[in-house]
Amino acid sequence: MKNNFQYLGLVLLATMLMGIAFPIGKLGLLYAPPFFLMGIRYIMAGGILALIVKRKPLPKSLKQWIQVFIIGLLQSAGVMGCVYYSMQWISSSESAILTFMSPLLVIILSTILLGNHYRFQVWIGVCFGFVGVFLTFGFNMNISTGTIIGFMGAVCFALSTILVKRWGQVFEMQVLTAYQMLSGGIVLIILSLLLEHSYFIFSLNSVFILLFLVILCSIVQFSVWFYLLQKGDPGKTSSFLFLAPFFGVISSWLLLGEQLKWYVGLGGVFIGTGVFLVNWKVTQKQSSN
Repeated sequence: MKNNFQYLGLVLLATMLMGIAFPIGKLGLLYAPPFFLMGIRYIMAGGILALIVKRKPLPKSLKQWIQVFIIGLLQSAGVMGCVYYSMQWISSSESAILTFMSPLLVIILSTILLGNHYRFQVWIGVCFGFVGVFLTFGFNMNISTGTIIGFMGAVCFALSTILVKRWGQVFEMQVLTAYQMLSGGIVLIILSLLLEHSYFIFSLNSVFILLFLVILCSIVQFSVWFYLLQKGDPGKTSSFLFLAPFFGVISSWLLLGEQLKWYVGLGGVFIGTGVFLVNWKVTQKQSSN
């Protein structure tokens, strides 16, 4: 029971930080363009964490370093790059909806690539959560270039989730977290130099926002999330990603003064129901073995 409470607490912490990163990141865009801001964020976060874990064992082979780079390319550069680049065509809410389709994609890809088997009720739970995300943002989404790019971000998120579960066992998790952020940050900086005018406006607000993104929304978030993926079932854990956009809406209301709508509460009910269905069926399946 203690482990269940610990697991739930860590999941809520990780998804809350994922959600709050949206309004904090939006505030950060007042001081820097998206690729450059995210690149600085991940290079600083990865560098700090690499110093903290410098005495822990590093990847032992070129193959393992390539695996770290691929995870960073997908998780840090791929997801964040698609999220912020898609906002040239669609709103941040629409981008969030697409990004957090990834739990459904994780279960689909885990079934195809890893041979995992999920009962029918698990699929129903994921669909409930997916509908809840749409309800949370009011069904305001149209197909466009940004929609396709946002969906690519969800695919990147799902693939990185599966790869962390499949490859992560051989890594010290904080080492993997540090160097995947570093590699993703470098890719984002290169994209910034190629696609945008890179700058950062220094002020107390901008430095606070950057440090918040670096420490809480990067180092803490990724460390907790990768730990959960390593220790548990990726489909079960990823089902909680449906909570992240819900936390994003609440934190946007608190930090940006965005108006809450009635469908946010309804979406929260669907999200909670979906999370319960996915986890209840997985727990029941495990207890029957």
